[in-house]
Amino acid sequence: MYHSPIESPYLAIGDWYPQPLESLHGQTPPEQLLPWLLHPGSLTAALKHLSGGPFRVQILSQGWQNPLLEERRALNLRDRTRALVREVLLYGSDKNPWVYARSVLPERTLAGKSRYLRNLDSRPLGELLFSQPDIRRGPIVLNRLARNPRCALPELNDSESSAWGRRSAFWLGDKPLLVAETFLSGFNPHKPPMA
Repeated sequence: MYHSPIESPYLAIGDWYPQPLESLHGQTPPEQLLPWLLHPGSLTAALKHLSGGPFRVQILSQGWQNPLLEERRALNLRDRTRALVREVLLYGSDKNPWVYARSVLPERTLAGKSRYLRNLDSRPLGELLFSQPDIRRGPIVLNRLARNPRCALPELNDSESSAWGRRSAFWLGDKPLLVAETFLSGFNPHKPPMA
């Protein structure tokens, strides 16, 4: 299934902010979610550990697009730069999705030895990124995201109208990509992510 950018299930409400959290529209994330938002390691690995069992990736869309303006700015891309945009839902041990993730992989990032990222199928991107010895991660920034009424996904029928998300740029050598992760109302962690 393919969705255009306007049909993404969640859209950023305003600017993305680093800490301090007081800048985030006067709101702060729930206490049990904060360690997950700020977790510097692989979110995929942490979710798998929390799940203690089944873990799966559902691809919502994957295709070549012109990234959103704020994504181009974050990656320092020119206006007409194409990128592979991948949107997925991550499921842990229950039937409700835990995380909505949107990844932006510019065309030049997918050249050379990073070509394998073009064909992820249902493999989690995070797992592959954190297995690379030359991966660097930029600062984690936070935002509130609003449920997009123009995206009717039955999997998200029970989701609340807004959710907390995080985003960061990664570099494979000098090649950037952007990963944003939104924690859905079905995600209720009983403990912080593993160290």
